[in-house]
Amino acid sequence: MKSKEKRTTGGIIVAAGKTSERNGLNPLLKIGSITVVKRIVLTFQKAGISPIVVITGYKAEEIEHHLADYGVVFLRNDQYENSRKFDSAKIGLDFLQNKCDQVLFTPVNIPMFTPETLQMMIEYDEKLLSPAYRGKSGHPLLISSELIPKILKYNGNMGLRGAIENIGVKRQWIDVEDEGILYDTDYIDRLDQLLIKHNKHILHPFVKISIEKESLFFDSRTRLLLILIQDTHSVRSACKHMALSYSKAWSMLNQLEQELDYAVVERKHGGSNGGKTYLTKEGTEFLEKYQQFEQNVHQYAKNEFERLF
Repeated sequence: MKSKEKRTTGGIIVAAGKTSERNGLNPLLKIGSITVVKRIVLTFQKAGISPIVVITGYKAEEIEHHLADYGVVFLRNDQYENSRKFDSAKIGLDFLQNKCDQVLFTPVNIPMFTPETLQMMIEYDEKLLSPAYRGKSGHPLLISSELIPKILKYNGNMGLRGAIENIGVKRQWIDVEDEGILYDTDYIDRLDQLLIKHNKHILHPFVKISIEKESLFFDSRTRLLLILIQDTHSVRSACKHMALSYSKAWSMLNQLEQELDYAVVERKHGGSNGGKTYLTKEGTEFLEKYQQFEQNVHQYAKNEFERLF
């Protein structure tokens, strides 16, 4: 059943497990000229999914460096060697549960589903939804945020499948003409065959927005820093989630405040865990205006691109 209201949709990409080049499960494995993890990020972005969370573990620093400029949030599963994919999924679900209306979840080794499939899933009014190609179920899985608390409580040994069966909500399927929902990187030859078609689907305008005077002082990376400070109340934690050095973060914040001529963040000291950092009222208003500006520009670019090309 289609929804009349547009929902906010976040994305989770689990890329934490220990992998190897030999078995084709490496998040940094290339299909075409880009890695599988970047391909999924681009597909999510084309479908308007935000925030996008990447769960890292094995080769975490390499993956974070690789995606540092793509505006994604990194969450580490430090116990990846002794945990399951579901444990990584829980980390992402816990982070997103109050930040969006629904979540699309996929493991990193299924990289070829299309943005059109995601759009169809997003627009359907279902709490649990999977795509199906000619009777076969695939990824990603859409989960309503209202179900996340129940999923997080599941401690059985059947992983995400068991958690879904345990919450008492029937999963629905939507038929799609998209083979990419089925194939993981074990089927590398099949993925190569789907490459040209998939590249056409992810064709999109890539607009970089910044605010400048004599030099750039605010862009999508600074925006993400403010969003994460707003969420974690910690510059250090924000840096951890976006592969940014602590000193660089404060340099960005100091420059921003100097150019705007007002305080964007404030520190509150005290407590056994030290102080916390918050956005000021002016900082919050600036962030909200920039996000609206960015959204308007991207929508205009998308509309013009589709009209002309």
